[in-house]
Amino acid sequence: MITTLNHRERATLRAVAGGHAEISCSCEPDLFIDGLSCCDQSTVHRLARLGLIAPARPGKCGDRVPALLTEAGSQALGEVFAAAA
Repeated sequence: MITTLNHRERATLRAVAGGHAEISCSCEPDLFIDGLSCCDQSTVHRLARLGLIAPARPGKCGDRVPALLTEAGSQALGEVFAAAA
């Protein structure tokens, strides 16, 4: 489906899937996990560009809204777990 996800990308997807993340409404979104800014915004930008994470609802530019794992993100994360089994 996509290129291989690295450890940090998988961990970010798990945090989003667990409901721990907010994302800024922007073309290059920032991610906040448990209220703290994610330290690797290039990972966040890549996951957003690949369509694996997205805002859960619309907002004005710069608003922080809940982040969600898209269907593609769920599949990518599932493929990682399936490969580990």
